[in-house]
Amino acid sequence: MLFINYVDRGALPTAAHLMQGDLHLNYTQMGMLMSAFFWTYTFSQIPVGWLAERYGAHRILAAGLTLWASATILVGFAHTFAMLLVLRLLLGLGESAGFPCAAKILAAIVPAKGLGTANGIVALGYLSGPVVGTIVGGLLMAHFGWRAAFWVFGALSLLWLWPWSRVAGGVRAAVQASADDSPTLWMILKQPSLWGTALGLFSTNYTFYFMLSWLPSYLQTERGFSLITMTKLATLAYAANAVSAFAAGWGIDRFLARGGSANVGYKSVMAVAHVGSVACMLAMAVGSPGLALASVFVYQALCGASSPGVYAMCQILAGPRASGRWVGIQNSLGNFPGIVAPWLTGYIIQSTGHFTNAFVVAAAVSMLGLIGWIWMVPTLKELQWKHPAPPTGAVAPESG
Repeated sequence: MLFINYVDRGALPTAAHLMQGDLHLNYTQMGMLMSAFFWTYTFSQIPVGWLAERYGAHRILAAGLTLWASATILVGFAHTFAMLLVLRLLLGLGESAGFPCAAKILAAIVPAKGLGTANGIVALGYLSGPVVGTIVGGLLMAHFGWRAAFWVFGALSLLWLWPWSRVAGGVRAAVQASADDSPTLWMILKQPSLWGTALGLFSTNYTFYFMLSWLPSYLQTERGFSLITMTKLATLAYAANAVSAFAAGWGIDRFLARGGSANVGYKSVMAVAHVGSVACMLAMAVGSPGLALASVFVYQALCGASSPGVYAMCQILAGPRASGRWVGIQNSLGNFPGIVAPWLTGYIIQSTGHFTNAFVVAAAVSMLGLIGWIWMVPTLKELQWKHPAPPTGAVAPESG
């Protein structure tokens, strides 16, 4: 499902150059369209996390995919900026179901020592989305026009509903069993580690969404690659991201199986990823063409390596009873860069004519991840959710 999620959300960045010429859109308008997705995607995360725990993650996933697949198909019929804006808002609303529901399901089904591999597999799925989306979308657009890519992607997305209906029964039973004695929203909000993971995700997502939204245009306009060459290079870069995510998740679980601590395993990867990302952003900003292109691939590998920890860390901390709402809050705050990064990047390019300053900003934001993931998050272990004691003199309910 998350693979489909990223194929559909990445279709617009791949088509951006063609859409600008066809619909006479400037860079600022394209930046607004890219960020509009996150206006609804970001603010829907918290209610979606609650809905997943209240009505079942399996149902909310199916409803979300139906909505975003329909919006993807309709983009292929859009002829105005206003219509595209509305459809991007609907796409964000539908896709907001993805991560809170996935986190709830994994926390309920997978033991803590397997969360690295499980999240690595999930990350391999959603990070493969841009790989397939870029190469298939690029080829469809080159031969049949940009509209055909949206029609094909949206229609194929709806096919997911059939296999999901076959496994949803088992998912429902596991998720409902983990919902007993859940902590309150206020108990979750009081945890400093929640705000640490949110800040860490904010930093991670700024560089990720900046690259996801503008890498195709950067390769074509700043480095002079053709559409076909851009498609090949971006596809290979996204593939490095996806493979790295799976390898890192598997490696962390092997480290834990040999007696290593989750705290050291996950936080070490996060530290290396963020420091390395700063260097890559600066190299892409001012480096030679060869160094800049190499940095694209190094950054994607580092980004992929950090992906399992983004959700495994919060699943360990929150446990199965609170993971849906925790990830909803974390994603709501951590996805603000989706609103800011595409628009700000478009503004910077429009103002300066180059990507240089946009990469410098991304490098600065990446440094914040060290504060969030390393300093604000305590030792990784499941938090003890303590419910308020009953008033003095109150009779405790009988068990059984």
